Amino acid sequence: MAATMGSSGVQRALEMIRNLPRVALNNIKDNPGARTKHKLRGRGQHGGNSSGRGKRGQVMRGTLPRIGFEGGQMPFYLRIPKYPYYKSHHLKREYLPVSLSKLQYLIDVGRINPDEPVDVTTFVNAGELNIDIYKKQYGIHLTEEGADTFKAQVNIEVQWATELTLAAIERRGGVIHLGFYDLQSLDALAHPLVFFNRGKPIPKRALPPKDAVPFYTDSSNRGYLADPDKIRLAKAALAGKFGYILPDLTTDPKREMLKMMKDPRQVFFGLQPGWIVNLTDKTILKPTDEQLIKYFRS
Repeated sequence: MAATMGSSGVQRALEMIRNLPRVALNNIKDNPGARTKHKLRGRGQHGGNSSGRGKRGQVMRGTLPRIGFEGGQMPFYLRIPKYPYYKSHHLKREYLPVSLSKLQYLIDVGRINPDEPVDVTTFVNAGELNIDIYKKQYGIHLTEEGADTFKAQVNIEVQWATELTLAAIERRGGVIHLGFYDLQSLDALAHPLVFFNRGKPIPKRALPPKDAVPFYTDSSNRGYLADPDKIRLAKAALAGKFGYILPDLTTDPKREMLKMMKDPRQVFFGLQPGWIVNLTDKTILKPTDEQLIKYFRS
């Protein structure tokens, strides 16, 4: 019975196809209602004189005021008092937070190698964050979440960190530096492949602005511009404050890696300002002109 009904349905479909007209240019048309005729306005006496805008006023003349205009009275954004916290808020530097627990997780799963120095490039390549300089993002803030469970020994460079974060890194024999990057250098550091493909020389990192100089020259903050002797004293003071003993790194197998630190003008580890990295030929071009060498010299 089902086979009979199926065969009859096929026969009816074939018969319908045979009777339908063939598709040609003279019988192709849109579905009903697919196209609507646009009414033209302002085309003379029979098309209307005002184009549906009325007889007078701003709408008729097309001179609408700007967004936020309140008819001449004191606008909202001026009659509401401003709090000091929001003063120059659009100029403040932003640091993307990364916790110590997240850093430990990235090391455990193999997305970050603790045997190499860690900086902004390492976090971006690990897929943890993306730096957008157009949003006033100036680097990474290493937060103290997971300080009790952090156990890796790393040489890390970030842009902001708290006292507890410094203690969590150093009690495990690690080294942490806080360094400032201007937006041009930070963009190159966060997206090195894009920067190298442009064929431009590696920029010279700018010094921190006036308001950030005290922070990056303070040894208690592990600033990259601080005196190394004062940093050693600050490490001992922090160890006494939190009650731990600093590990002896003189015989540590990672000693050479832990001693690595960028020059204040350096952007990439192992690459100097003024060098051009050619990824196609896998070569590095170094300046030979004396003026260029003098300009890029730290």
